[in-house]
Amino acid sequence: MLLPKKVKHRKWQKGRSKGRKIETRGVALSYGSFGLQATESAWVNSRQIEAARKAITFFTKKGGKMWIRIFPDKPITKKPPEVTLGGGKGAVDHYVFPVRPGRVLFEVDGVKEDVAKEALKRAGHKLPIKTKVISKV
Repeated sequence: MLLPKKVKHRKWQKGRSKGRKIETRGVALSYGSFGLQATESAWVNSRQIEAARKAITFFTKKGGKMWIRIFPDKPITKKPPEVTLGGGKGAVDHYVFPVRPGRVLFEVDGVKEDVAKEALKRAGHKLPIKTKVISKV
Protein backbone atom coordinates (compact mmCIF):
# COMPACT_ATOMS: atom_id res chain seq x y z
CA MET A 1 0.00 0.00 0.00
CA LEU A 2 0.97 3.62 -0.44
CA LEU A 3 2.42 5.51 2.50
CA PRO A 4 5.11 8.16 2.82
CA LYS A 5 8.68 7.09 3.63
CA LYS A 6 9.37 10.20 5.66
CA VAL A 7 7.18 13.07 6.83
CA LYS A 8 8.09 16.49 8.19
CA HIS A 9 5.32 16.38 10.81
CA ARG A 10 4.12 13.03 12.10
CA LYS A 11 0.65 14.23 13.17
CA TRP A 12 -1.38 16.85 11.32
CA GLN A 13 -4.37 18.89 12.36
CA LYS A 14 -7.59 18.05 10.58
CA GLY A 15 -7.75 21.23 8.50
CA ARG A 16 -10.74 23.17 7.28
CA SER A 17 -12.17 23.96 3.88
CA LYS A 18 -10.83 27.26 2.55
CA GLY A 19 -14.00 28.03 0.61
CA ARG A 20 -12.78 26.46 -2.65
CA LYS A 21 -15.31 23.80 -3.44
CA ILE A 22 -13.71 22.57 -6.68
CA GLU A 23 -10.15 21.51 -7.43
CA THR A 24 -7.84 23.83 -9.34
CA ARG A 25 -4.82 21.53 -9.72
CA GLY A 26 -4.64 18.10 -11.35
CA VAL A 27 -7.86 18.57 -13.31
CA ALA A 28 -6.60 17.75 -16.83
CA LEU A 29 -5.20 14.58 -18.37
CA SER A 30 -1.40 14.80 -18.35
CA TYR A 31 -0.12 11.32 -19.25
CA GLY A 32 -2.78 8.98 -20.62
CA SER A 33 -5.68 9.16 -23.06
CA PHE A 34 -8.35 8.16 -20.53
CA GLY A 35 -8.76 9.17 -16.92
CA LEU A 36 -10.94 8.79 -13.84
CA GLN A 37 -12.11 12.15 -12.49
CA ALA A 38 -13.74 12.78 -9.10
CA THR A 39 -17.13 14.50 -9.06
CA GLU A 40 -17.44 14.89 -5.28
CA SER A 41 -15.12 15.35 -2.31
CA ALA A 42 -13.92 12.85 0.29
CA TRP A 43 -10.82 11.41 1.91
CA VAL A 44 -9.47 8.50 -0.15
CA ASN A 45 -7.20 6.20 1.87
CA SER A 46 -4.30 4.10 0.69
CA ARG A 47 -6.29 0.84 0.78
CA GLN A 48 -8.93 2.25 -1.55
CA ILE A 49 -6.29 3.52 -3.97
CA GLU A 50 -4.65 0.09 -3.99
CA ALA A 51 -7.99 -1.67 -4.60
CA ALA A 52 -8.72 0.63 -7.55
CA ARG A 53 -5.20 0.08 -8.94
CA LYS A 54 -5.65 -3.69 -8.76
CA ALA A 55 -9.05 -3.46 -10.50
CA ILE A 56 -7.50 -1.52 -13.41
CA THR A 57 -4.50 -3.87 -13.66
CA PHE A 58 -6.71 -6.97 -13.58
CA PHE A 59 -9.17 -5.76 -16.21
CA THR A 60 -6.51 -4.49 -18.64
CA LYS A 61 -4.65 -7.82 -18.23
CA LYS A 62 -1.46 -5.83 -17.50
CA GLY A 63 -1.64 -4.24 -20.94
CA GLY A 64 -0.98 -0.56 -21.58
CA LYS A 65 0.23 1.86 -18.93
CA MET A 66 -1.44 3.28 -15.85
CA TRP A 67 -0.65 6.37 -13.76
CA ILE A 68 -1.83 7.03 -10.21
CA ARG A 69 -2.21 10.81 -9.90
CA ILE A 70 -2.84 10.93 -6.13
CA PHE A 71 -0.68 9.96 -3.17
CA PRO A 72 -1.94 9.63 0.43
CA ASP A 73 0.29 11.81 2.61
CA LYS A 74 -2.19 13.18 5.19
CA PRO A 75 -1.85 11.21 8.45
CA ILE A 76 -5.06 10.29 10.28
CA THR A 77 -4.74 9.48 13.96
CA LYS A 78 -6.95 7.20 16.01
CA LYS A 79 -7.11 6.35 19.67
CA PRO A 80 -7.70 2.74 20.74
CA PRO A 81 -11.28 1.69 21.59
CA GLU A 82 -12.55 2.25 25.14
CA VAL A 83 -9.93 4.90 25.92
CA THR A 84 -11.21 7.95 27.80
CA LEU A 85 -10.59 11.58 26.83
CA GLY A 86 -7.25 13.10 27.72
CA GLY A 87 -3.85 11.53 27.28
CA GLY A 88 -3.09 13.42 24.08
CA LYS A 89 -3.61 12.77 20.41
CA GLY A 90 -3.77 9.18 19.21
CA ALA A 91 -1.19 7.34 17.13
CA VAL A 92 -1.15 7.57 13.31
CA ASP A 93 -3.58 4.95 12.01
CA HIS A 94 -3.53 5.44 8.23
CA TYR A 95 -2.90 7.98 5.47
CA VAL A 96 -5.43 9.66 3.18
CA PHE A 97 -5.57 12.00 0.20
CA PRO A 98 -8.25 14.72 0.42
CA VAL A 99 -9.99 14.68 -2.98
CA ARG A 100 -12.10 17.57 -4.25
CA PRO A 101 -14.34 17.58 -7.33
CA GLY A 102 -12.44 17.76 -10.61
CA ARG A 103 -9.26 15.95 -9.54
CA VAL A 104 -7.99 13.27 -11.94
CA LEU A 105 -7.25 10.16 -9.88
CA PHE A 106 -6.03 7.60 -12.44
CA GLU A 107 -4.94 7.69 -16.07
CA VAL A 108 -4.68 4.84 -18.60
CA ASP A 109 -3.11 4.62 -22.04
CA GLY A 110 -2.08 1.91 -24.51
CA VAL A 111 -5.32 -0.10 -24.42
CA LYS A 112 -8.52 0.03 -26.48
CA GLU A 113 -11.11 2.64 -25.60
CA ASP A 114 -13.79 0.21 -24.40
CA VAL A 115 -11.27 -1.69 -22.22
CA ALA A 116 -9.91 1.52 -20.69
CA LYS A 117 -13.38 2.92 -19.93
CA GLU A 118 -14.60 -0.32 -18.33
CA ALA A 119 -11.40 -0.67 -16.26
CA LEU A 120 -11.72 2.90 -14.95
CA LYS A 121 -15.42 2.40 -14.25
CA ARG A 122 -14.61 -0.68 -12.16
CA ALA A 123 -11.89 1.24 -10.33
CA GLY A 124 -14.44 3.96 -9.54
CA HIS A 125 -16.60 1.38 -7.76
CA LYS A 126 -13.75 0.78 -5.29
CA LEU A 127 -13.61 4.44 -4.26
CA PRO A 128 -15.84 6.23 -1.70
CA ILE A 129 -16.73 9.01 -4.18
CA LYS A 130 -18.67 9.41 -7.39
CA THR A 131 -16.41 9.49 -10.43
CA LYS A 132 -16.60 9.85 -14.20
CA VAL A 133 -14.42 8.60 -17.03
CA ILE A 134 -12.88 11.31 -19.19
CA SER A 135 -10.88 11.12 -22.43
CA LYS A 136 -8.66 13.35 -24.56
CA VAL A 137 -10.52 12.56 -27.76
